[in-house]
Amino acid sequence: MEFDLAFNASYLVAFVMGLVSSLHCIGMCGSIIGTLTLSLPVEIRQNKAALFSFVLNYNIGRIISYALAGALIGLLHLLLSLPFAQGHGHRVLQLLSATVMASAGLYIAGLFPRFAYIEKIGSKFWKKIEPFGRKLMPIKNRLHAFLFGMVWGWLPCGLVYAALALAATTGDSLRSGLTMFAFGLGTLPAVIGVGIMTSILTRLSRIKHFRLLVGLFMITLALFSAMPWLNPMRLHHLQL
Repeated sequence: MEFDLAFNASYLVAFVMGLVSSLHCIGMCGSIIGTLTLSLPVEIRQNKAALFSFVLNYNIGRIISYALAGALIGLLHLLLSLPFAQGHGHRVLQLLSATVMASAGLYIAGLFPRFAYIEKIGSKFWKKIEPFGRKLMPIKNRLHAFLFGMVWGWLPCGLVYAALALAATTGDSLRSGLTMFAFGLGTLPAVIGVGIMTSILTRLSRIKHFRLLVGLFMITLALFSAMPWLNPMRLHHLQL
């Protein structure tokens, strides 16, 4: 068994990044889930099974948008291979990815609040598509919930951009899209787990040392992204 030289444990890493970014997701996506829920008819809100299906469709749409964004960012590998010598473009992406991921880790730890300014990158695009989400309100059916999720999946988010930075190093659009899909799956427990999971994560997010630990974990992932040969998850066949 051999892992990709380009930190191809990125699916697992992206999933873990989604889990740890839940500290941020609760504040941002939690309010969107609340908006979605309040827009539903009373009979659906009072039916837990029906409500869950609407929230699930919203999240499926959101994750598909993440995957589409990942597929698009995967094209950077091709574009950078033109001005740089073979292999050098990929190395540039690895270093950029590590820088963004480390910055996100410092942000989660509360040591680099200015990282939030990175969200301005997608603000112009967001202003163009956000009205489509508003037109879907109030949500009338599961298809509307799905489309609503696809729109709100493009909401500017620094930690999503950090995951995109990782996805950009995978080498092609397919793997980049799958990396972002894995990241989206990692965010599900916090976003869809209304109740016990949300309350636990909310309490943890208020503990300074826990945020610092998560931030250091993100920085460690950044180091592995910059120096994939140090990644302990990278295995090789033993030659007998």
